[in-house]
Amino acid sequence: MKLRAPMPELYGATTWLNREVKREELIGNKPTLIHFWSVSCYLCKEEMPSIQNLIQRYKDSLNILSVHMPLKKEDMELTKVKEVASRFYMKQPIYVDHSLYLTNYFNNQYVPSYYLFDKTGILRHYQTGGTGMRMLEQRILRLLNE
Repeated sequence: MKLRAPMPELYGATTWLNREVKREELIGNKPTLIHFWSVSCYLCKEEMPSIQNLIQRYKDSLNILSVHMPLKKEDMELTKVKEVASRFYMKQPIYVDHSLYLTNYFNNQYVPSYYLFDKTGILRHYQTGGTGMRMLEQRILRLLNE
């Protein structure tokens, strides 16, 4: 997905955990962070506390949607996804993408990956890996101050 692209519709989930959201709910009032992760990704698990801290700090001013992207066949066991989500207190909506519908739409190849959309639903920042959480937060703050 290229910068300045609009947020896609959220079709094609294998299932939703916590609650289902529609694109329309994520546009118009506040920026949205879409976070791709996988149960077999060690770095994803390392970064989960940072994601949960972002959720707590910005819960009133930022939408956060997590997308589970399987990296291998074993990742497609829903019980494993639920177990990891519970272990890391993931209360945000989780789009389970075992059909890779959203993953392919985003052309996402890495986890963890972070896509930050402004309040109008336009992609303004993208990054992968776990070492740039400070940069991600700076981008969030920039959008919150617009």
